[in-house]
Amino acid sequence: MKKISIIIPVYNEKETLRNIIKRVEEASFCNLEKEIIFVDDASIDGSSDILKEYEGKYRVLRHEMNMGKGAAIRTALGHLSGDIVVIQDADLEYDPMDYNKLLPLILEDKADVVYGSRFLARQGNGSFMLTHYLGNKVLTIITNILYNVTLTDMETCYKVFRAEFIKDIKIESDRFDFEPEITAKVIKKGARIKEVPISYYGRIHAEGKKITWKDGIHALRALLKYRFK
Repeated sequence: MKKISIIIPVYNEKETLRNIIKRVEEASFCNLEKEIIFVDDASIDGSSDILKEYEGKYRVLRHEMNMGKGAAIRTALGHLSGDIVVIQDADLEYDPMDYNKLLPLILEDKADVVYGSRFLARQGNGSFMLTHYLGNKVLTIITNILYNVTLTDMETCYKVFRAEFIKDIKIESDRFDFEPEITAKVIKKGARIKEVPISYYGRIHAEGKKITWKDGIHALRALLKYRFK
């Protein structure tokens, strides 16, 4: 049976962590064998204590200092054993049940990488902040121009990879610029990328959302950097 490795970066997600773990556990992931890998990115809100409860059941990796989402994923990639790799944020913006929409394209050999697009379907998008909506749209358009693709949601968290398309990629980005970097590198590697619609329940900064306009600038720089590198 094929195995799926689910990478969950965690930084100060005490309020949602148990809930997202429960949802990941309940999701079928097309009945694949599951391997869950948490990377605690030096949380200071009690998330680390919650993860201690799961250390005997799942792999829990820890950073001594906060390094960012990209660094957390880089750490996890050195420890996974799955045939397929998925990335799951520790908040409740994305629904693990949606993986059953993404995985069939890989299992049926119709794609090497699948993105869950928040813009192909408008389910549960009531809290999508206008600034983030416009920022995502602009970055995706720039991605399409630079890399000659037709994506609708480059910045989505929900990305599914055949393991061979990500394990040997050297991830340099430490923070949210991981998203444009990995997109650029799998495109340049010749991956077949498909998108499917997913639901999305966006948070605002008061609810713990961490990405800001500065991350948009870093994303733009990454798109330009990896296009010509």
